[in-house]
Amino acid sequence: MKSLRLLSVDPSDRGSQRCRLGPGLMSSLGLRLGSPLLVSVPGGSCLCTAWPRPDLAEGFLQMDLKCFSPSLISQTPTHLELDPGLLTPVPCLKLKSVKISVVVQSVEFKKHTPSRLVHELVKDMLKGLYVHKGYVINLEDFDTDIRYVIIESINPDSATAGFISSKTGVEMSGIQTVRHYRSQLQDQHSLPLGGLEEVSASLREMLQLPLLYPCTLGSLGVSCPRGVLLVGPPGVGKTQLVRKVVGEVGASLVVVRGPEVVGARPGESEEKLRAVFDRARSAAEEGPCVLFLDELDSLCPRRTDSSAPENRLVAQLLTLMDGMNQSDRFLIVGATNRPDSLDPALRRPGRFDREVIIGPPTLQQRKAILSVLCERMPVCPSVSMAELAQNTTGYVGADLSALCREAAMHAIRENSKGSGQQTVSIKHFQEALKSVGPSCLRSSLGRTDVSPVSWAQIGGLEEVKLKLRQSIEWPMRYPEAFARLGLSRPRGVLLYGPPGCAKTTLVKAAAASSNCTFLSVSGADLYSPYVGDSEKALGQLFRQARACAPCILFLDEIDTVIGSRSNSQTPNSVQTRLLSVLLNEMDGVGLKTLERRGTDKILQAEGVEETVTQEQLDFQEVCNKDVMVVAATNRPDCLDSALLRPGRLDHIIYVPPPDQQARLAILKVCTKSMPVAADVLLEELAAKTELYSGADLENLCKEAALLALLDENMEALTIKHTYFLRSLSKMRPSLTAQQIHTYQKPSS
Repeated sequence: MKSLRLLSVDPSDRGSQRCRLGPGLMSSLGLRLGSPLLVSVPGGSCLCTAWPRPDLAEGFLQMDLKCFSPSLISQTPTHLELDPGLLTPVPCLKLKSVKISVVVQSVEFKKHTPSRLVHELVKDMLKGLYVHKGYVINLEDFDTDIRYVIIESINPDSATAGFISSKTGVEMSGIQTVRHYRSQLQDQHSLPLGGLEEVSASLREMLQLPLLYPCTLGSLGVSCPRGVLLVGPPGVGKTQLVRKVVGEVGASLVVVRGPEVVGARPGESEEKLRAVFDRARSAAEEGPCVLFLDELDSLCPRRTDSSAPENRLVAQLLTLMDGMNQSDRFLIVGATNRPDSLDPALRRPGRFDREVIIGPPTLQQRKAILSVLCERMPVCPSVSMAELAQNTTGYVGADLSALCREAAMHAIRENSKGSGQQTVSIKHFQEALKSVGPSCLRSSLGRTDVSPVSWAQIGGLEEVKLKLRQSIEWPMRYPEAFARLGLSRPRGVLLYGPPGCAKTTLVKAAAASSNCTFLSVSGADLYSPYVGDSEKALGQLFRQARACAPCILFLDEIDTVIGSRSNSQTPNSVQTRLLSVLLNEMDGVGLKTLERRGTDKILQAEGVEETVTQEQLDFQEVCNKDVMVVAATNRPDCLDSALLRPGRLDHIIYVPPPDQQARLAILKVCTKSMPVAADVLLEELAAKTELYSGADLENLCKEAALLALLDENMEALTIKHTYFLRSLSKMRPSLTAQQIHTYQKPSS
């Protein structure tokens, strides 16, 4: 059967609940004149009565939106092509009773019209209509302030639709205004939020109490909370959370973004702010209301740092918040990502009573967010959300949303090349991870793009590799074992040894093998000509690292950044102050309450039914919550003894110069990608390179390759043994026996 074209309703049928269609279609559906019919359209459905078209033409449909689903209030369907299968005859019995709520145009009508009169008017208007449970009845054709009626429930309960006769009892549950009802509808369509359950429950409780039960608090002699402040980094979901919770509570939302209020002439900003509060008061008369001040720091900065107009605006907001009384049924919610720049007068009980901290999402919360984001995406079943959550350390909700979008774009590009079914697989997410990083680290000091180094690329040093694996990899791979024995990840590791022995490369390999965030910082990044700037930068670096835990903070050449207090000529030098900050941060004294969301998870071994993966994630959360400081130096004698105690740099690992076996392994790694001739004896080279470091051996291979090109006029195909020997005769080892002896003293 061909599709039907949906036309706009005929003016003579407006308000009649009629649906005009061809007589042929009516007979094929088994419809009589005036039979109830449910028409499904994109976005909703409408209940109407079937009537033939005056011209008896087939293939067209006209319907009057009298009883329809709430989603069609804002969008009227016209000029669509409909499948005849979307037309369904509905059995409708005479109803015994209906429960309704009424939507009126203005607050004045609601205040000054007795509810008994509204009830009688509505009862009269509904007579002779077919209604559907949960649908809206449009009463705009009647010349009154009553706009809509919502059918909340019908009797008998077993029916979904029915006919209202003169004998049907009508029970009215409440009256609300159009503005309040429409704002509620908008909030209902908000997207689900993953990983914010704990925070949203806390916020919902704060909103519900003063908005829905003001008398209960009054009877206890307690005043309602006035305001709630949401604190969290950008992209964590503060604005979305407010919209969702306000929709759940059933309140209307008045949104103000800081810069909207600021005016050009003196006094204009204060006037606009007063108008905003008046708007919230008038909305609160219609029902519970929330005034949401987004980007509050731009509206109310500290008065010591700002100009006179900003000071006046802050003072006006404080006055308005203090002027709110019990009759004002609205609550103020502020959101900021810079709580320290707010005026302190705002952050006291009576103004912003409670502060809800939404830190960067934890491992479990990232998994929940990804599950919500991927719900509507055609994701391969093989994609593990737990694995993705582990690889997205430090990502906030906005970053994860961008990651999913980028992965979908990769899938679309691949599909456009004709590679089959359009599904998003793990390889698309891996590609997306290369281009989408955590936004909290975009401006970070130590953010570095590290080319992944594998353990196999480092020759020898098996004992050192094992110790590093125990410190960094094991807590990630075997969190249950660590939790069982009450172990936590070490606070810090110090690698010391002669130059060129792969200390930095070892740290890069450890970071690459254990999905950690990697921040690397040097003295040049920290030092500043201004007093206190270096310490502030180091503190900020730790804050960012904690937000992205598990994280490795790598201090290369730590002796240049932080010296020893005993050797220092000036007791109050920058190095001494930096050392003090580092010791405090490693001991956890510098940990701020604003950094993590929710409460710490308490692990219970018994009585909790969880999947193996879920349990592993829980253990991992506990084992890897700290930042790990990894330092490297070739001058361990220059370091302060306070830094070298357990609890700070727990593991002090000596990275020795390579012995003969290790030198052979390094030479094999270095010559792996080189076309080496058959006569090359790496064992002989390893025996002749006593006191050579790993960097020297790599340089030896490079020099041999360059000699081959020089001798054979750029046409060399292989590197012969003679070139290695010539290269060896020209080079001198960078290490001395006396130097190695000084390193071995601390470890002996």
